[in-house]
Amino acid sequence: MANHSSKKSKTDDSNNGPLLFSKALIPEYKWQDKDEFLDVIYWMRQILGLLLGIVWGIIPMRGFIGLALFLLVNVAIVYIYYNSFQKVDEEEYGGTSEILKEGLMTSFSSFLVAWIILYSALHSE
Repeated sequence: MANHSSKKSKTDDSNNGPLLFSKALIPEYKWQDKDEFLDVIYWMRQILGLLLGIVWGIIPMRGFIGLALFLLVNVAIVYIYYNSFQKVDEEEYGGTSEILKEGLMTSFSSFLVAWIILYSALHSE
Protein backbone atom coordinates (compact mmCIF):
# COMPACT_ATOMS: atom_id res chain seq x y z
CA MET A 1 0.00 0.00 0.00
CA ALA A 2 2.85 2.37 0.78
CA ASN A 3 4.30 1.82 -2.69
CA HIS A 4 0.97 2.65 -4.27
CA SER A 5 0.72 6.02 -2.51
CA SER A 6 4.29 6.96 -3.44
CA LYS A 7 3.60 6.10 -7.07
CA LYS A 8 0.44 8.20 -6.97
CA SER A 9 2.29 11.24 -5.61
CA LYS A 10 4.85 10.98 -8.42
CA THR A 11 2.04 10.83 -10.97
CA ASP A 12 0.27 13.76 -9.33
CA ASP A 13 3.44 15.85 -9.43
CA SER A 14 3.93 15.19 -13.14
CA ASN A 15 0.34 16.18 -13.92
CA ASN A 16 0.50 19.49 -12.03
CA GLY A 17 1.10 22.63 -14.02
CA PRO A 18 1.08 23.15 -17.77
CA LEU A 19 2.42 20.61 -20.19
CA LEU A 20 5.92 21.05 -21.58
CA PHE A 21 4.53 22.42 -24.84
CA SER A 22 2.43 24.95 -22.94
CA LYS A 23 5.45 26.01 -20.88
CA ALA A 24 7.42 26.57 -24.07
CA LEU A 25 4.84 29.08 -25.29
CA ILE A 26 4.86 31.17 -22.10
CA PRO A 27 7.24 34.14 -22.46
CA GLU A 28 9.99 34.31 -19.82
CA TYR A 29 8.84 31.08 -18.15
CA LYS A 30 10.87 30.24 -15.02
CA TRP A 31 12.27 26.78 -15.80
CA GLN A 32 12.55 24.76 -12.60
CA ASP A 33 14.19 21.82 -14.36
CA LYS A 34 17.02 22.68 -16.74
CA ASP A 35 16.46 19.47 -18.70
CA GLU A 36 12.90 20.54 -19.54
CA PHE A 37 14.17 23.67 -21.26
CA LEU A 38 16.77 21.69 -23.20
CA ASP A 39 14.02 19.22 -24.18
CA VAL A 40 12.00 22.13 -25.56
CA ILE A 41 15.01 23.27 -27.59
CA TYR A 42 15.61 19.72 -28.83
CA TRP A 43 12.03 19.09 -29.98
CA MET A 44 11.65 22.58 -31.41
CA ARG A 45 14.71 21.86 -33.53
CA GLN A 46 13.33 18.51 -34.71
CA ILE A 47 10.07 20.10 -35.85
CA LEU A 48 11.96 22.97 -37.45
CA GLY A 49 14.27 20.55 -39.29
CA LEU A 50 11.34 18.64 -40.76
CA LEU A 51 9.48 21.81 -41.74
CA LEU A 52 12.51 23.35 -43.41
CA GLY A 53 13.25 20.06 -45.19
CA ILE A 54 9.70 20.03 -46.56
CA VAL A 55 9.92 23.66 -47.68
CA TRP A 56 13.36 23.18 -49.27
CA GLY A 57 12.07 20.05 -51.04
CA ILE A 58 8.96 21.75 -52.41
CA ILE A 59 10.84 24.76 -53.72
CA PRO A 60 13.73 23.57 -55.83
CA MET A 61 16.44 24.55 -53.32
CA ARG A 62 19.75 22.94 -54.20
CA GLY A 63 23.32 22.60 -53.02
CA PHE A 64 25.41 24.41 -50.48
CA ILE A 65 23.01 27.38 -50.36
CA GLY A 66 20.28 25.10 -48.97
CA LEU A 67 22.58 23.63 -46.33
CA ALA A 68 23.94 26.99 -45.23
CA LEU A 69 20.50 28.58 -45.19
CA PHE A 70 19.15 25.73 -43.05
CA LEU A 71 21.92 26.16 -40.48
CA LEU A 72 21.49 29.93 -40.44
CA VAL A 73 17.70 29.80 -40.01
CA ASN A 74 17.84 26.99 -37.44
CA VAL A 75 20.46 28.64 -35.24
CA ALA A 76 18.84 32.09 -35.57
CA ILE A 77 15.39 30.85 -34.52
CA VAL A 78 16.77 28.99 -31.49
CA TYR A 79 18.88 32.02 -30.50
CA ILE A 80 15.93 34.40 -30.78
CA TYR A 81 13.71 31.96 -28.87
CA TYR A 82 15.96 31.55 -25.85
CA ASN A 83 17.47 35.04 -25.81
CA SER A 84 14.48 37.24 -26.62
CA PHE A 85 11.37 35.15 -25.90
CA GLN A 86 12.45 33.04 -22.89
CA LYS A 87 15.26 35.36 -21.71
CA VAL A 88 17.14 32.54 -19.97
CA ASP A 89 20.61 32.96 -18.50
CA GLU A 90 22.90 31.10 -20.90
CA GLU A 91 25.43 30.39 -18.15
CA GLU A 92 22.92 28.18 -16.32
CA TYR A 93 22.94 25.87 -19.36
CA GLY A 94 26.67 25.89 -20.12
CA GLY A 95 26.78 28.97 -22.32
CA THR A 96 25.41 30.02 -25.67
CA SER A 97 27.25 27.32 -27.60
CA GLU A 98 25.75 24.51 -25.51
CA ILE A 99 22.21 25.74 -26.08
CA LEU A 100 22.82 26.27 -29.79
CA LYS A 101 24.31 22.76 -30.16
CA GLU A 102 21.39 21.03 -28.41
CA GLY A 103 19.76 18.74 -30.99
CA LEU A 104 21.41 20.41 -33.99
CA MET A 105 22.82 17.27 -35.62
CA THR A 106 19.62 15.23 -35.27
CA SER A 107 17.66 18.17 -36.63
CA PHE A 108 20.11 18.38 -39.53
CA SER A 109 19.65 14.70 -40.34
CA SER A 110 15.83 15.03 -40.23
CA PHE A 111 16.10 18.05 -42.48
CA LEU A 112 18.28 16.19 -44.99
CA VAL A 113 15.97 13.18 -45.15
CA ALA A 114 12.88 15.32 -45.71
CA TRP A 115 14.64 17.59 -48.22
CA ILE A 116 16.12 14.76 -50.28
CA ILE A 117 12.95 12.68 -50.38
CA LEU A 118 10.68 15.57 -51.36
CA TYR A 119 13.12 17.08 -53.83
CA SER A 120 13.65 13.70 -55.49
CA ALA A 121 9.93 12.96 -55.63
CA LEU A 122 8.86 16.35 -56.96
CA HIS A 123 11.74 17.51 -59.13
CA SER A 124 13.36 14.39 -60.56
CA GLU A 125 13.50 14.08 -64.33
